[in-house]
Amino acid sequence: MNDILYCELCRRRITSDDAHTFHNQTLCEDCLRENTLICCRCGNRLWSDDNAGDIQTPLCMNCYQRFYTSCENCGRVIDVDHSYYDDEEEETLCWQCYERRQYHNAVIEDYSYKPEPVFHGDGPRYFGVELEIDGGGESDRKAERILAQANGNGRETMYAKHDGSISDGFELVTHPLSYTYHMNTMPWDAVLREARRLGYSSHQAGTCGLHIHISRDAFGLTQAKQEPCIARILYFVERFWAELLKFSRRTPSQLAQWAARYGYKDRPMDILDHAKKGYHSGRYTCVNLYNHDTIEFRIFRGTLKLNTLLATIQMVDRICDVAINLTDEELKAMSWTTFVAGCVKPELVMYLKERRLYVNEPVYAEQEV
Repeated sequence: MNDILYCELCRRRITSDDAHTFHNQTLCEDCLRENTLICCRCGNRLWSDDNAGDIQTPLCMNCYQRFYTSCENCGRVIDVDHSYYDDEEEETLCWQCYERRQYHNAVIEDYSYKPEPVFHGDGPRYFGVELEIDGGGESDRKAERILAQANGNGRETMYAKHDGSISDGFELVTHPLSYTYHMNTMPWDAVLREARRLGYSSHQAGTCGLHIHISRDAFGLTQAKQEPCIARILYFVERFWAELLKFSRRTPSQLAQWAARYGYKDRPMDILDHAKKGYHSGRYTCVNLYNHDTIEFRIFRGTLKLNTLLATIQMVDRICDVAINLTDEELKAMSWTTFVAGCVKPELVMYLKERRLYVNEPVYAEQEV
């Protein structure tokens, strides 16, 4: 008969056949997979928080220091034998960033580009959208045409950036816009239509994400006010992970790579405290806390379908409402059915029905792009 053991991380009962020992700790299969990595150079296992590389190139500290460096522009981990040096800026760069420095595009900015934010609409809850598009080329001419749809009539709402994770496209980034501005003023329909016309895709490309930043000031003007709300957002994401996975249109492996979860705990603040210890995969977490002024939802797959994009902003807005207005105990008692019953925006309701997350009635859904 197999011995009964307990995982030292999640406290789940496991048999000796299902147990793994790592650093003198007994772990279940799930905790081993979610909390450890294999160094891609030497093959040794390490805690995820000790990853000296990045999510694409996991490394122990010894291998990183001996064989690797990081691009000082985009942050990508690179083999020292494949790094390039910019004499003028005195920076070590990957080939893509080095090439862009030599032949700088006038419209598509470097990955590290961070302009002074231009706020539109009434705060303090602002949303910044990062939409990755692929398949149409990293073309200044095409980027200029797309941006012309967003920035007409003297508006300054959007810019374009290089993104190393995209093979043949770039990233569209909005300035901080209020929810009402996104819904009523931002010409999203024209932007997405032009991108499609120029040969780009996002969902269908399989390489693209849709990331949404929310200003931390939306949760209060002090850290003491903000953190309980942010903790409830993390709790919501962990509690309803299965539903949000379906909403996101991502696969579990894609989320593990680009938007890893922190792990469920009974108290919201326990999840936040756990997240603050090391940010796990740095920016590559489901809710990125790395930025000083914003938190970032990274779980959504990219899209050039208008209803899906608006519904995604509405979903994030609804989660913010719940995090701000409910207590910890009220949130813990809330079911997914109760949550979606409070979703009344037409685009969000339609999308929830399309994904079978609202009611199980058949709804016609246009194909994602």
